[in-house]
Amino acid sequence: MAAIEVILVDRDDRATGKMEKLEVHEKGLLHRAVTVYVFNSSHQLLLQQRASGKYHCGGLWSNTTCGHPYPQESTRHAAERRLFEEMGMRLTLQPVFELSYNLPLSNGLTEHEYGHVYFAISDEQPQLNPDEADGWRYASLAELQAEIQQQPEQFTPWFLHTFARIPAEFTRFMGAANADAHPQPH
Repeated sequence: MAAIEVILVDRDDRATGKMEKLEVHEKGLLHRAVTVYVFNSSHQLLLQQRASGKYHCGGLWSNTTCGHPYPQESTRHAAERRLFEEMGMRLTLQPVFELSYNLPLSNGLTEHEYGHVYFAISDEQPQLNPDEADGWRYASLAELQAEIQQQPEQFTPWFLHTFARIPAEFTRFMGAANADAHPQPH
């Protein structure tokens, strides 16, 4: 299997080069990433339990899916590709926000990412790729807040870091979706 390259970026998400994915995580270099949050019609978040064989954070619960764009690939295409590769779901994703973080992992690797966060609403059942995920479940944002406070070690570092923004961003996302579905007369 060929080495996977990721896009190195500066603080403003301008591409500065490319490098093999594991080397980037070993060196802690800033690179472009995508993160996906899929909610059902009951406003519950679809969580993924990362495959226990993953090279980092195996067995931990996280957002629906995440990954890295290939060089020359758009972030939306990468997010939709990873959603299908990991969860077997083909959805049209909406960009919601961007953020950057530099988080040490337990095995000496570092997640130093400029992340593009996408949301979608779907009641579709995932079809897990066992190389990517061991399990899935839906949970309300309130349930997740309580779980995070009680057992933060059950979640990936980037999910813990990003989750604080999710309730407000979801409310804004749903407001925009409702406005698009029911335009107001001028």
